[in-house]
Amino acid sequence: MSESNSVSNTHPERSTAYSPLYQQIKALLLKSLDQGEWKPGEAIPSELDLAARFQVSQGTVRKAIDELAADNLLIRRQGKGTFVSTHNEAKVRYRFLRLTPDDGHQPSTRSEITGFTRLKAPAPIATLLALRTVDTVINIQRVLSFDGKPTILDTIWLPAHVFKGLSSEAVNENREPLYAWFEGEYGVSMLRAEESIRAVAADTESAVRLQIPEGTPLLQVERVAYTYSERPMEVRQGLYMTDHFHYRNSLN
Repeated sequence: MSESNSVSNTHPERSTAYSPLYQQIKALLLKSLDQGEWKPGEAIPSELDLAARFQVSQGTVRKAIDELAADNLLIRRQGKGTFVSTHNEAKVRYRFLRLTPDDGHQPSTRSEITGFTRLKAPAPIATLLALRTVDTVINIQRVLSFDGKPTILDTIWLPAHVFKGLSSEAVNENREPLYAWFEGEYGVSMLRAEESIRAVAADTESAVRLQIPEGTPLLQVERVAYTYSERPMEVRQGLYMTDHFHYRNSLN
């Protein structure tokens, strides 16, 4: 059977009918990931099986998978297959944390939860999380220390209806990176993020939390993290110490 310009047997969205065929396959794979057909850490079907399922060539499937692997949504393992990315993978565990030591060594990290509350979503947070101001959000405050030195002060906002049962005790008892924990415990995979960055001076509260003089220069990073289907799942407002660190990013 020859390939056509659309995948008719899988009912893709009408808007994809004019996109390249491999992009349509990519969209269908994303839909399956979003619906939980394949869980984080699980293998997806082989390229041959997917080609038969979508009635396209193996090369078309491979190109779609290549893009998902480049986006760190899938991970290829030589001789084993292709697996759904998980934040427990070393490659992606800290992919959103771009603060890098000036001397290049990998510091030990420690997370201390300093606040946990449930409240109605403040208007700016509701907008970023696509919620209403009457919806409940969870606010977590924590200090992340590198080699025993307080380095990042995080204020984290989560939609409460997604993170049902999340409690202060559970957060304090957790020993995993937060994104790996969210994925394993709540089935929420943070796939990409948008950030805005600016320089600020430490106010009284942040100076106390980071054990620095008030007015110390800090890097303020506001991040919105998204799961499948571009759904916002977290707002994270971080204050970073950069006396022995720099913010490193790769641009394509």
